[in-house]
Amino acid sequence: MYKREYTARVYWAVGIIAAFFFLFCLVLVKTQVIDAKLYSSGSSVSSGKAAIKASRGEILDTNGSPLVTNRQGNSIIFESAHFPPASEQTERNKIIFSLIKLFESSGEEWIDNIPLVTDKSGTVSFAKDRESDIKAMKSRDFLNLNDYATAQNCMDALIERYSLQNYSLSDARKISSVCFEMKRLLFSKSNPYTFAEDVPTVLVAKIKENSSFYRGVNVEIVSYREYSDGAIAPHILGVVGPISADEYKNRKSSGYYITDIIGKNGLESAMESYLRGVDGVKLVSRSADGTDSTTIIEPPVQGGTVITTMDINLQRVVQDAMRDVLNSIETTVSPAGAIVVLNVNTGGVLASAAYPSYNLSTYKENYTKLSADENSPLWNRALLSTYEPGSTIKMSVALAALEEGAITEDTVIRCNGTYKYLDSNFKCEQFHTTSNLSLKRALSESCNIFFYECGKRLGYQKINEYRTLLGLGQKTGIELSEATGVMDSPEYRASIGGKWYPGYNIQTAIGQGNLFTPIQLANYCAIIANGGTRYKLHFVKSVKSYDYKETFLENEPEILGKSGISKKSFDAVREGMLEFCTTGYGYKYFKDLPYRVAAKTGTAQAFRTVKGKTMKINNAFLVTYAPYDNPEIAICIVGEGCSSSTSIIPIAVEIYKHYFSNSDSVGEAPNEGALIS
Repeated sequence: MYKREYTARVYWAVGIIAAFFFLFCLVLVKTQVIDAKLYSSGSSVSSGKAAIKASRGEILDTNGSPLVTNRQGNSIIFESAHFPPASEQTERNKIIFSLIKLFESSGEEWIDNIPLVTDKSGTVSFAKDRESDIKAMKSRDFLNLNDYATAQNCMDALIERYSLQNYSLSDARKISSVCFEMKRLLFSKSNPYTFAEDVPTVLVAKIKENSSFYRGVNVEIVSYREYSDGAIAPHILGVVGPISADEYKNRKSSGYYITDIIGKNGLESAMESYLRGVDGVKLVSRSADGTDSTTIIEPPVQGGTVITTMDINLQRVVQDAMRDVLNSIETTVSPAGAIVVLNVNTGGVLASAAYPSYNLSTYKENYTKLSADENSPLWNRALLSTYEPGSTIKMSVALAALEEGAITEDTVIRCNGTYKYLDSNFKCEQFHTTSNLSLKRALSESCNIFFYECGKRLGYQKINEYRTLLGLGQKTGIELSEATGVMDSPEYRASIGGKWYPGYNIQTAIGQGNLFTPIQLANYCAIIANGGTRYKLHFVKSVKSYDYKETFLENEPEILGKSGISKKSFDAVREGMLEFCTTGYGYKYFKDLPYRVAAKTGTAQAFRTVKGKTMKINNAFLVTYAPYDNPEIAICIVGEGCSSSTSIIPIAVEIYKHYFSNSDSVGEAPNEGALIS
């Protein structure tokens, strides 16, 4: 009995010892073999893992020309593994203050984001337009002050928290700004703090020369966005910036850090998931003798390359022509407008511009001025502004009338200058070579009377039905933010507190009451040109890996719908657009081009507020496509406050000249999707 019990105890003891020995061997193997890199500097007294920021992917035009790339620059960072801990706040302050003086004496900027400012008299106040940052500073997570706390209350709390009593008020504000940002951005071993960006090499050398004093202060080579021409397509390409608190909250689970840079608008934002890249991991160690070392555990992977449908040279022509023409003609307000150029057979956007514009290279330093400019240079008029389209809408009415049997292409309607509908009289503003007009001449000479009659015969519901088939009053599917627009109807009028009057049935036939974006009007023209196919519009042709070995996205032409409108009806409408260019008001502009062009102009009254005063202006419109016999591109041009619609036609002429100048034969489109290798 006792012998059996004794033997069992021995077995248990031996088993436990063996298990511990086996576990020790596993740990030893993991330490010496599996994690050898992590412990290669065996004499390290401190170490920590940190992210290696991946470079964002590049953005190219359709031919492979760079639009947005990266350049290498120096950032000064604090590494928590070596930087004085929070318990040594006095030492932290000495290093931070020395760096601030070094940068200021060299005329260089450091990151100063605290929402407090001081003046020469020693008064502390809150920075303007920083309400959310001020609220965060007072919150429980930071200073834990009441909502009604003053700027001086905040400054006093910062001085006490960061032991800044021995510094002047101005210097204390600067040091606390860095300390505040370190806390806000969760400074830790895995999350270094960036003190300054894009630092000159001379300044980097001074910091390295005094590395024994600047402990924990290091230099990191990082990528910064660079533009082949910052003035090219800024509204389309967009900008990047520090991730906001809300963005971080929404993207934290996707691996984002509070210190990350993120696309803010344009393609930088729309293609963020492809452009971002994958961060690497490094181990930062300090040995007993004070030597720092960095071991790369996982290298970063650069983001994907976004290849757009845009042509940088065409884009430049579009922007230059719009600027030159709008500034040369008589306008009642500051020159402004938008242009969209589409491939009618794919839905690819070849060029898109808004005027006035801005430069991506100087966006950051000029942001305050740009955002305050009443001419709204930051606003993407091509996709976000909605306009009454004027007479450019008449093709949609003509197609509806032909398809519904309200007219035929030979129907003649007499124009005597006035159209009586119910108890009201409506005018035709155009001069006609004859009073009796067929559809073709009514389109060419833009007769209101002809289309009032069509509107009466059809009613707004039928007209809107066909406008929907032609892509109007709905989003185009483009990757960027776009306005939906407005299709006039009793329901819409009621939604804005208005009333639908019977006269709107005929007024909608000449464009009044409807609001469409330039990109919708360009798409509408493209659908007419290609015979009824509505493509999903896109700026992005494909996305490749940075080394071009993988394709992440390939945008093949996507058909959103077929209009079902007959070829006969389209032909009749297109002939009217052709006549405008061959014998009508557009003849003198298009006559020298070696190919036939179809076009329609329009003018619409609008109200615009300038310096606090509301005034009535005329907006000019042009929708056009070419070549007439084998359409390739469609264009929409909008000019705000222009004296006449024909005044903007020279812009289209310059676009056509450039686009077709490199074609061997008109009718054979350049290979939009070809990427130069």
